[in-house]
This record gives sequence, structure tokens and C-alpha cells, in this order.
Amino acid sequence: MQQQRITDDLELMINVLPPSIAEAVRQADQADALLEIVLDLGRLPEARFTDNEVKLSDREVTPTEIEYVVSRVSAFDADNRAGIERTLHRISAIRNRRGDVVGLTCRVGRAVYGTIDIIEDIITSGKSILMLGKPGVGKTTMLREAARVLAEQKRVVIVDTSNEIGGDGDIPHPAVGRARRMQVPQPSLQHEVMIEAVENHMPEVIVIDEIGRELEALAARTIAERGVQLIGTAHGRTLDNLLLNPTLSDLVGGIESVTLSDEEARRRGTQKTVLERRAPPTFDVLVEIQDRQKLLVHHDVALSVDNLVRGRAPDTELRHRDEQGYIHRAAPEEAAPLPTEEEQPTAPTFQVTPPKRGTLKPVQVYAYGIAHNRLEQAALRLRLPVIITEDIGEADIVMTVKNYYRRRPKLISDAERRNTPIYVLRANTLPQMENCLADIFDLSPEESDPFTLAMQEAQEAIQRVMGGVRSVDLSPQNASIRRQQHDVIRQANLVSHSYGKEPTRRVRVYRE
Repeated sequence: MQQQRITDDLELMINVLPPSIAEAVRQADQADALLEIVLDLGRLPEARFTDNEVKLSDREVTPTEIEYVVSRVSAFDADNRAGIERTLHRISAIRNRRGDVVGLTCRVGRAVYGTIDIIEDIITSGKSILMLGKPGVGKTTMLREAARVLAEQKRVVIVDTSNEIGGDGDIPHPAVGRARRMQVPQPSLQHEVMIEAVENHMPEVIVIDEIGRELEALAARTIAERGVQLIGTAHGRTLDNLLLNPTLSDLVGGIESVTLSDEEARRRGTQKTVLERRAPPTFDVLVEIQDRQKLLVHHDVALSVDNLVRGRAPDTELRHRDEQGYIHRAAPEEAAPLPTEEEQPTAPTFQVTPPKRGTLKPVQVYAYGIAHNRLEQAALRLRLPVIITEDIGEADIVMTVKNYYRRRPKLISDAERRNTPIYVLRANTLPQMENCLADIFDLSPEESDPFTLAMQEAQEAIQRVMGGVRSVDLSPQNASIRRQQHDVIRQANLVSHSYGKEPTRRVRVYRE
């Protein structure tokens, strides 16, 4: 266990605020939880904390108060960000059409020493690491600490686009340690500074925050191919999100549609047109930061992408830090203990058969760029008669995603000429497929609610086991629904365990 140490120079931030607002922030007495202070012209000033928001005054913000803050911070750059010299605080401006500042977001910057202990083994392994997470979850804080730790033994250069990593001013904040910092004159030139850092300063590690443009993704690939370790962040929350982002998907290898030979398609047991990873990933490891104390690690990005495009769950590791500071590592959902051989039922198990919905006619679906296993799971969860066909000529409908439909591949164009209905999903996800199937079969909201159906299935299984059936396997569900099923089964004084791997992990009900 490593104790975290936090420095934030908060008083320097408070001192640039108008006196009445500064005093209100001090009286709020929540300094450790303060995230940002928002001043919008004509609105009440407010302070945002980790768990709540507080109004700082009963008076609306005036132009004089906006100017008071602007005059006490550094000049705003092209990205409308300014700072306070030798601190990590960031002041972002909102301007009107004439260019006048009419709003300010004063965000507190903190250096948290020890925050990367949860992934320090990966950081020091020499592998290139990409961090994903929503705004405010701590990506930049972790990036800054990674730069400091690595700089103790390696040559580290930070490409600091908005002075968020090394702080404002020409002298970097002590939180980056011995790492060198290169500032970027304009955000659009970040890719040029990335290449310049490699060519001019011989770094062993380059640290980059917010890779968001195609040129930056290309520069990152160029750097990685020169043998330099990359530690960076990018927009997005999960690997799935990143793959669907055409600008940034190259960071993890990208995906493309390929046509297999008849023999290869038969060998794989798939349709002829499939998704494949386009190239080796730029980054070796991907870290999804779920919150400040919990993250999901893809140790082999190439393998995770290959699994996703084949409709399989990626191999990940969940890490979290408890309240005492101890770090725990586990699979995303630890398997519940299965019965021993002696406890296994001797009678054949009973698989719940989805009840028929009246006289619904089976629908043959040709899935183009859609994960077959997810589509099958969606149909099973909604109890719908869906048949996935490999022959588009036999299909009643075609289902695809927006990215592929826009390109109008030959298969889609042929289907349109035959007037075959085409359903286009926004993303290759289970909820999108469930919503689409609900539309196809014209289900009511109650009929198409996976949670309601899953709980009905659990109740049916309870009745069957209590009626004498030795055990019942429920349909695959996500972790949240499985927990609810376990609860209702325990209330009936029966035993249940989860088994299998995502996305086909399911609950088994049986007697003790």
C-alpha cells in the first residue's frame, strides 16, 4: 500500500477570484473536494464539488468580476485556456461573437503523488499505454504522475498542448519531476511538436495528453515505430467507443471489412464478409479509467480488438483501490464458485425455452458488420424467433451499423435494389440490437424490456425447480441483471451460481 500525497496550491486559485466569491469558497469548507468554479455573466456563481454544487452568491456575475479574474491570470491561448504560473490550475473562457469573455470555468489542478501505483507495473514495463476516461476522472493527473515516475530513470519529454500537464508558465510544475516539457503554440500543431520531440531531443518516453485529431494519431504511430514508449490519453470511455471513432481507431489498429474466400469462410464458420483488425495497434496496453479508484486494463490491445470484431469478450483485468489504499486485481466479474462434482445434479438439467409470443413468424436476418453472438443474445433475451442467415438472398431483413451503411458496399446496394429492408444501428452494441428487434417485431415497451423478461424467466425457473426439476439454466444476461436474478432466487431459498464467460455468462438455479 502506498499513501497518496496531494498538492493543489488552492489558495493561489482562490486569490484570483473577486473577494466576495473567494470568501464564499473558503466558507464552503470543502477544499479537498473542489473541482471547479464557474462564473457566467448574468448568472449566479457556483462551485462544483465531487458530490454537490454550491451557489457562491445571491448576486449575478457582472462584467467587472469577469474582468477581475481575466486580469489576474495569464493570456488566453488559441484554445481559450489560461493558467496561473507555476500551478496546475486551468481557467477556460467562453466568448461571445465579438470575442469578449462572458464565462469562465476555473478548474482546480492537483498533483497527486502515488496515483499510478495501481498501474505502476505497466507504466515501468516499457510498453506504450493509452488511457481512456470521461472528463474529470483523473486522466491528466495519472499522466503527470507517470511522467514523474518514469523520468527518474529514463529520458521523458512531455508534449504539453494546453499546459495542463506541466502547469502554466515557462518553468514546469515540480509534479513532473525531471521530465522535460515542450509547449505547443497552437492545439492544431500538436502533431508537429510530437515529431519534433523525437527528432531533436532523443526521448525514451513521450507523454501526450488528449490525442484527438487524425494527424496526432498518425504522429503517435510514427513515434511508436521508432521504438519510443508512448504514454497518452484519448477521447472515449471504452475500447468499443474508440473502434467506432474513425479519427482515432488507428491508435488501436483500426478495423476494416474484408471478403474471405469460400474455403476460409467455411473454415471459420462465418459469412464471407467479416471485420478484421487493419494494422498492429499503436499502443500495447489500453486502460479504461472508470472512476478515480477503479480501472479496466486491456493488457494486449491487439488481442482485445481481435476478440471484439469476432464478437467475443476481450480479455481484461479489473483493478481497484479500496478505502484503506490497498490495490485489488481481478477479472471484471469473479466467477461464483460452481458446485463440486458431488453437488452436481445427476438428473439432466433443464434449459428454459423462451415462450412463444402468439404466432410471431421467424425473421431471417443477414448481419453485416454486426456481432452474431450479440444479436443472438439480444434475440434470446427478448424471446424472439430470429434466424441469422449467411445467405443475403434468403434474408428477410439486413442489419448493419451506420459506419458501414454510409460506405454503401455492394452487399448493401444489392439489398436495396431487391427492396430488402435495411435496419441501421448507431453502434454494434446489445442495447441497439434489442431496440432494433423490438421495432422489427413491433413490441410494446413492456414486451421489449430485457430486465422484465429476465426476471420473469427467473421466476419461471424458480417454479420449475420447486416443482421437481433438478436445475435450470437461464438465458445469458449482463452482470447487473444477473445480480438481480441471484437476489430473487435467494429469496426463494434456492441456490444459484453464475458460470460461463461474457457475453454468454448466465445463472444456474438448483436446490441445495
